[in-house]
Amino acid sequence: MVTRVISGDHAVAWGVRLARAEVIPAFPITPQTLIMELLSEFINDGELDADFIPGESEHSVMSIAVGASAGGVRTFTATSSQGLALMHEMLYAPPQIRLPVVLVNVNRSLGAAAGIWLEHNDSMPERESGWLQCYVEDNQEALDMTLQAFRIAEDHRVMLPVMICLDGFVLSHTVERVDVPDQAAVDGFLPKFVPVNVLDPDDPVVMNPICPPEYATEMRYQLDRTIDSTKSVIKEVGIDFAKRFGRSHGDLLDLYRMEDAEYALVAIGTAATTSRLVVDQLREGGKKVGLIRLRFMRPFPKEELREAVSGLKALGVFDRSVSFNSFGPIFTEVRGALAALHLPMTDHIGGLGGRDLTIEEMRDIFARIEENAIGKADRQVYWHGLRGQMQ
Repeated sequence: MVTRVISGDHAVAWGVRLARAEVIPAFPITPQTLIMELLSEFINDGELDADFIPGESEHSVMSIAVGASAGGVRTFTATSSQGLALMHEMLYAPPQIRLPVVLVNVNRSLGAAAGIWLEHNDSMPERESGWLQCYVEDNQEALDMTLQAFRIAEDHRVMLPVMICLDGFVLSHTVERVDVPDQAAVDGFLPKFVPVNVLDPDDPVVMNPICPPEYATEMRYQLDRTIDSTKSVIKEVGIDFAKRFGRSHGDLLDLYRMEDAEYALVAIGTAATTSRLVVDQLREGGKKVGLIRLRFMRPFPKEELREAVSGLKALGVFDRSVSFNSFGPIFTEVRGALAALHLPMTDHIGGLGGRDLTIEEMRDIFARIEENAIGKADRQVYWHGLRGQMQ
């Protein structure tokens, strides 16, 4: 093992190198480009034996990834924001064909009045596409989950693509200490990819044909059930990784000081880091608060979440994106999963467009959750950090 001080993007690139990816289609977009730049250097210097294929757009990049994975090779790519949106059409192909592509999306705001800074409104809509979707909190987890993603995706009980999401600039361009494992150790954890179905001229098969109504519902049902069943594989892989490398980032959920918590916050990504600090501060003041870090949006850990909130008086959910005229997407999913529990819940939207999520705002979020626990919340959704006289 070697300890390096590297950015989140470079942590991902090191993970891809250690995973021995074989085909890497690429198109540059901020703040993802550093991943592909370092991978191209690894390949150029003979440190990674892979085909680096520049595409003319992100749509083409995902098309190349589909073809490469269907050809039976370990495939990786990365993108952000508008790039992920341009991939949208092709994102629906790998899950239904059962191709274990690994994609890293460096979260960045999307749409008109867009910026290059952090928001989750690029990846959240794609949770409906059939990809497994994981959100990481720090650079170490970015590397570790890149390795685990290949192992999960290529498991013959899964054979589904995995999207790893990391917060743009907060992680992608910020350096942290990262332990980079030895190649031999990774080879022991991640075996060579053994495909299930391969495009082979000597053994012809048909992939992704037009599907008539007689079969479409059954295909969607099978994909739905498979995604739900991946929970056990994700847990197995995480346990094995912890045994081999001495690190665990949690399960489908990462629980913090939840043993006796009376109210708690659900958060993803780097918002969880700020939440931990505030939880510790409030605990020092006698408040029984906790944090539930949601690591996977797909498969969505419904049962695990219900168990985690047992005994709470109120729950808050932090969203870094919003479904306009409604709630944040995480709140919508959490509320649906917990509907039968009748647990008082509030949605908290903030940090949009890359605006800093401050400790003061996080303390205000917990204050609102506590108010809801005693029936004093005056609304169900709060926007935090608004400037001016907006309410």
